[in-house]
Amino acid sequence: MTASRPSLDLVAIGRVSVDLYGQQIGSRLEDIASFAKGVGGCPANVAIGAARLGLRAALVTRVGDEPMGRFVREQLAREGVDTRAVGVDAQRLTPLVLLAVRDSASFPLIFYRENCADSVLSPDDVDAQLIASARAVLVTGTHFSLATGALAQRKAIDVARARGRSVILDIDYRPNLWGIGGHDAGESRYARSARVTEALSGVLPDCDLIVGTEEEMHIAGGAEDTLAALRRIRAGSRAVLVVKRGAAGCVVFADAIPERIEDGLVVCGMPIEVYNVLGAGDAFLAGFLRGYLRDEPLERSARYGNACGALAVSRLLCSSEFPSLIELEHYLAHGSAQRALRLDAQLNHLHWVTTARRGPGRVCALAARAGAEPLAIAAAAQAGAGSEGVGVLLEATAGPEVRLAAQRAGLWVAQRVELPLARPLELAAASLSAALSEWPSGVTVACRCEFPAGAGDELQAREARSLERVAAACRAHGRELLLEIGAGRPAEVMARIYGLGIRPDWWALAMPADAAALGQCARAIEAGDAYCRGVLLVLEGESERAAQLLAAAAGAGVVRGFIVGGSIAHDAARLRALLAVWESVEDGH
Repeated sequence: MTASRPSLDLVAIGRVSVDLYGQQIGSRLEDIASFAKGVGGCPANVAIGAARLGLRAALVTRVGDEPMGRFVREQLAREGVDTRAVGVDAQRLTPLVLLAVRDSASFPLIFYRENCADSVLSPDDVDAQLIASARAVLVTGTHFSLATGALAQRKAIDVARARGRSVILDIDYRPNLWGIGGHDAGESRYARSARVTEALSGVLPDCDLIVGTEEEMHIAGGAEDTLAALRRIRAGSRAVLVVKRGAAGCVVFADAIPERIEDGLVVCGMPIEVYNVLGAGDAFLAGFLRGYLRDEPLERSARYGNACGALAVSRLLCSSEFPSLIELEHYLAHGSAQRALRLDAQLNHLHWVTTARRGPGRVCALAARAGAEPLAIAAAAQAGAGSEGVGVLLEATAGPEVRLAAQRAGLWVAQRVELPLARPLELAAASLSAALSEWPSGVTVACRCEFPAGAGDELQAREARSLERVAAACRAHGRELLLEIGAGRPAEVMARIYGLGIRPDWWALAMPADAAALGQCARAIEAGDAYCRGVLLVLEGESERAAQLLAAAAGAGVVRGFIVGGSIAHDAARLRALLAVWESVEDGH
C-alpha cells in the first residue's frame, strides 16, 4: 500500500525543559546572580530549530500543569511547533536545567529532572496517526534510559517503519541522565557503559539517519576508537551516519566505512569564536534536517548544519538563539567579518526581526497623559474591544501598576523613556537598562527624538549617543522600539538615524504629512531596513480634521496605524471614530 503524503516533516519525541542560563559569563554556577530563560531539551530544541528553518515540526512530550509548563507550550506554539502531543501532567513538574558559561571549554549545568513530567512519557502519549502524518520521526538516546520512554519511542519507530517513514536517532548521550555520575556531573559528555551501548544497539537497525559526536558514536558502537565504533554501527545499520566534530565541522558516511575518517564526506566548519557549546549540536541537527528532509544533497545538508551550529555556538541560549531561514541564508551567502558572530550587527538584526516575539501588525493607540492613565486605559479598552493592536502610549512617569492595568485590559502598550521637551534627548531613568529589566515582557519602548536643523555638531552628537543607548538597551532586553520624529523633514531624519546603525521597529510621524512626504519616508525605510514594521501617524487637534488626514494617508503601504491624543472627555469617541476610518481603509472601502 502506498503511504499517504505526509502533512508534517518531523515529529520529535522525548525530553523538554526550561533552561535557565546564567548571565554572568566566567562565573561559577554558585555565583550566578541572574538567569535568562528559554526552552531546552534536545527534541524540543530540534523541533524549534526545524520550524525556524521552514520545516513543519511537532513535539511529543509532557510538561507540568504550572507556569513553566505553560511557558513551554506557549513558546513552542509561537515558534510554529505543533503542540497537540505535548501533554499536561497534573502530578509532576516541568524539568529545569541550570547552566553557566565559565570559559570556552567549561559549561557547568544541573539537571532538575527527578520524577519530572516528561520522565513518564509512555506509549499512550504516542499517537500513531501523528507519527504516520510526518515524513520522519526523531528519537533520542536519552529517553531510552527510561523504561516507559523507551517503549514510547519504540512504538513511534514501529509506526514509522510500517508507514514507510524515516527514523532519525540523535544519540544525545548525557551520562548522568543514565544514572552515571552524580548530580554534579551534568557537564559530562562521555562515560563508558555497556548498559547504554546495549540499550542503543536494538535501535540502530531501524534508523535511516544517526547523528552524534565522536564520543556518542563510541557509546553507540561500544568502542572507543571512532572508526571501530562506526564499523560496529554499520554492521547492524544501513543508516546515514553523521559525525559532529565541533569547530572542524562534520563527516558523513552514507555507505561503507573507509580506512580513514577523512575519507568520508568531510564538510568543514566555520572559523568562529566558541561562546557556548550547549545546544549547538541540536542547532546542527535542525540545519541538517532542513536539507535532508527536503532531499537535498548530503553535503548541502551538512553545510546547513555547520552554519546553524556556528550561529548557535556563538550565542548564549539554546533554542532562543537558533537561526531563522533568512538568517541562515544570509550567513551562508555573505559570511561574517566577525569571528564572534554575536557581534555581527546584520546577523543580530535579522535574528531579531525573524525570530523575536513580535507584536501586532498594526497599532491604533491612545496617548495617555500623565495622571489620566486609568481613563485612557478604560477608553482604549472600550473603543477597541476585540480589535488587534488597540492600545495606549504611556508617559515616562507611568509606574508598574499602570503598565499592569493596561496589559490586563488586553491592550498594546508602549511607554516613553525620555524627559519631555529635553533637547538633546535626555532619558528619564538614570539607568535605562535597569528600568527595562522591571517592565513586563511585550511593552514597547517609545522615544521622541530630534535632529534640529541648524543645531551644532555637539548637540547632534549628544542626541545620537542617547539614541544609540536606547536602541542597545531595547535589543538587550528584547523590546520593540518606537521612534517618534517631527513632521518637518522626516525622511532626512530617518536616513540619519539609519546611518547610525539604529533600526527601530516602528516610526511615529507627526501629522500633517502629505503623500510626497510619506513616499519619501517609505523610500528611506526601504533603504534603511526592509523589515521595519512601518509608520504610525501621530494625530492631534480636531477630530474631523484628524479623520480626514488619516483617511488620506492610511492607504499608503508604509502606514500601519496611528496614535491619537486629545481631551480626556472625548478620548474614547475619538479613538472609536479613527479606528472605524482605519478599518474601513483596511477593508478596501
